[in-house]
Amino acid sequence: MPDIVVRRHSVHGMPVDQYASALRERLPDSEVAVARTPNAERDLVADATVVTGSAIDEALLDRADALRLFASTYAGYDHLPLDALRERGVALTTASGVHGPNVAEYVLGAWLSLARGFLRARRQQRERVWQAFQATDFAESRVCVVGLGAIGEAIVARLDGFGVETVAVRHSPEKGAAADEVYGYDEIHEAMADARYVALACPLTDETRGLVDESLLRTMHPETVLVNVARGPVVDTDALVDALRRNYVGGAVLDVTDPEPLPADHPLWDFENVLLTPHNAGHTPEYYERLADIVAENVRRAEENGAWDGLRNQVDL
Repeated sequence: MPDIVVRRHSVHGMPVDQYASALRERLPDSEVAVARTPNAERDLVADATVVTGSAIDEALLDRADALRLFASTYAGYDHLPLDALRERGVALTTASGVHGPNVAEYVLGAWLSLARGFLRARRQQRERVWQAFQATDFAESRVCVVGLGAIGEAIVARLDGFGVETVAVRHSPEKGAAADEVYGYDEIHEAMADARYVALACPLTDETRGLVDESLLRTMHPETVLVNVARGPVVDTDALVDALRRNYVGGAVLDVTDPEPLPADHPLWDFENVLLTPHNAGHTPEYYERLADIVAENVRRAEENGAWDGLRNQVDL
């Protein structure tokens, strides 16, 4: 029976066989199997030490008597049965850090696209309109990053060289950051008051749900470009629509929405200063390679230490 079972759910449309191959390269002494059907999953997990995939439910956990680690292929874990994992003594790790470089590039590209008017340029190109228009400098702007996990830190790091003022919002501001200023969530209005570019890269928690509400949108500068690569519910969608209609903000780039996906008749589709992408900012052809590095490192740590604890990206259950 296999030591590691890879669930059949692909990430960003990439076949899970690539993931399994990457794990086999890094762990040649472990047997890695891909569970291609629900029945195969139920059979294979019975003796597996590690199961990896986007999710796992309690029914599958009930069959996984030897399971010691569920290695999520996502950075977020709010969708997982945390209580059930804890009760069964199963460690949980995430894909945190896998998305850092590519999501940071997405955010920088989004900010620059709106600063330089690329959305308008694309529309004029479709309409065969040759008409000059004004753009905005990104340099010397105040840029705010909310959330300083692996993605937030990667965004801040890539701002070097752009000549901007960087501010960050994090749960524990006393930890500091590479940003010029660091605020707590209770000071988020102060952090965003003069920011022209804002990125949301925080986890979805009770504290961050609805964080960007009508009040915070009113605090933002009318030219602020808001980018959300966190979770849709971090933003109050109705409040954002109202702010866009009233020109309280300059524009938005949303890789995540609430609801998700957006209904075809949702008003966000129709704003010229809004760019929507289908929750794929995290895609990179290196996804499985980076993910396999994390899982392989944790398997080796557990073998050396004799315990599934102190793992990279381990969630405290």
